[in-house]
Amino acid sequence: MTTEEEHLRLLSIFHYVVGGLIALFGCFPIIHVTFGLILILAPETFKGAGGEPPPAVFGLLIALVGAAVIAAFWTFAACMITAGRFLSLRKHYMFCLVMAALACMCSPFGTVLGVFTIIVLMREPIKQLFAANRSQSPTASAGGPLV
Repeated sequence: MTTEEEHLRLLSIFHYVVGGLIALFGCFPIIHVTFGLILILAPETFKGAGGEPPPAVFGLLIALVGAAVIAAFWTFAACMITAGRFLSLRKHYMFCLVMAALACMCSPFGTVLGVFTIIVLMREPIKQLFAANRSQSPTASAGGPLV
């Protein structure tokens, strides 16, 4: 195994780890979804000083925003894990490069992973590994689209 292949293997593993951490942190807004559902389904538990429960629309808003944040985190985590898989398969170079750039937003681990992934992907031997794998795909030789 060459050093380039070893670097791609390690980056792939770290993409899986960071993707798992992102998915874990994406579970935190479940608290908001639960709180919003309680506001909708049992508003009498939150009676104010005036004796009136808050409007159900507040609970709906809190639950929807929490669900949207969860969906965004889990989608990003799935993309990170997919990028790790593509790195190990040496496919979809541009997707891996874009995900490395987006990983830089997730401080501190994602930033380190993103920077190292960009550095590795910019090397000419790595580009050749991706290009060689692309030309070996069965759809490319059959005249189909390059994936």
